[in-house]
Amino acid sequence: MKKRLVSLVLAAACLWAGHAFAQEVKELTIGVIPTEATATAMKGFEPFRADMEKALGIPVKLFIAPDYAGVIEAMRFNKVQIAWFGNKSAIEAVNRASGEVFCQTVDVNGNPGYWSLIVVHKDSPLQTIDDIIREGKNLTFGNGDPNSTSGYLIPTYYIWAQRGIDPVKHFKLVRNANHETNLMAVANKQVDFATNNTENWDKFAKAHPDLIKNVRAVWKSPLIPSDPMVWRKDLPREWKSRIKGFFLAYGRLGPNREKELEVLRNMSSGWAPFQDSSNHQLLPIMEIDLAKEKMKLEGSTTLAEAEKAQKMAEIEKKLADIRSYVQLVSKYN
Repeated sequence: MKKRLVSLVLAAACLWAGHAFAQEVKELTIGVIPTEATATAMKGFEPFRADMEKALGIPVKLFIAPDYAGVIEAMRFNKVQIAWFGNKSAIEAVNRASGEVFCQTVDVNGNPGYWSLIVVHKDSPLQTIDDIIREGKNLTFGNGDPNSTSGYLIPTYYIWAQRGIDPVKHFKLVRNANHETNLMAVANKQVDFATNNTENWDKFAKAHPDLIKNVRAVWKSPLIPSDPMVWRKDLPREWKSRIKGFFLAYGRLGPNREKELEVLRNMSSGWAPFQDSSNHQLLPIMEIDLAKEKMKLEGSTTLAEAEKAQKMAEIEKKLADIRSYVQLVSKYN
């Protein structure tokens, strides 16, 4: 039963790419999601890339796209073999790009995850989500990338969907951007409010201490699991072992431990050594994503009743599979 549920929940939509790796891997490319300016992201990941290249003995490159979808597509077409994703984009990579979670980032302070935020300028009269909703027609909203967990999925589920609100219709203007751009836009009064997360907030505060003083949070989400690292599941087994060994040892073992810890602290918003993980970490986010789709479907006035009923049944089946599997895992843990 456990095997069947894992297949249904996490692997049914994953199609074999048809171009499996030769057993001899000659080069690897790491995809980096664009949570901040490209140059900043590349600078943070470069020392890690160089250390990985030296450890594995083959060229290792970095790839960053203008949006999350670009990294997902790069993995789908085997232009990227390993990638840092948020949980929402990792689900897309698992479902559409032969992806598989193999380890998880850890906050530099050891937090088990992070939190989504809604932020406003410090001088804004907006104090609560209710204030934002009430003033909607007058407000500009800096939303996150549609494949971002903290910037899009979590606020959509916990704030907008549960109130039956379509942000595009409710607010004066909605524009999508990465975390850094949204925080900068709020600090400079270019948007009235925006999504963000606690990790990016901390990094922005270090890089722009004067600007962060202009921003405050009016909403904080429940805990979000730390970001996953994903590889293409068709990597040869021996290379998976070598890659995972490198990630899990980095900053933990060897004479260069202190140097590696410093490298991790400068990656993204600041990380501690990676921890082991799997597709299982995506289950809570999958449940939220499906529940959001269910609420959207329930409010649809364009679908025929028969089609709506069929789609609702499909979502209910997926939700039931996820909940059954979570209960099964909990029973044996």
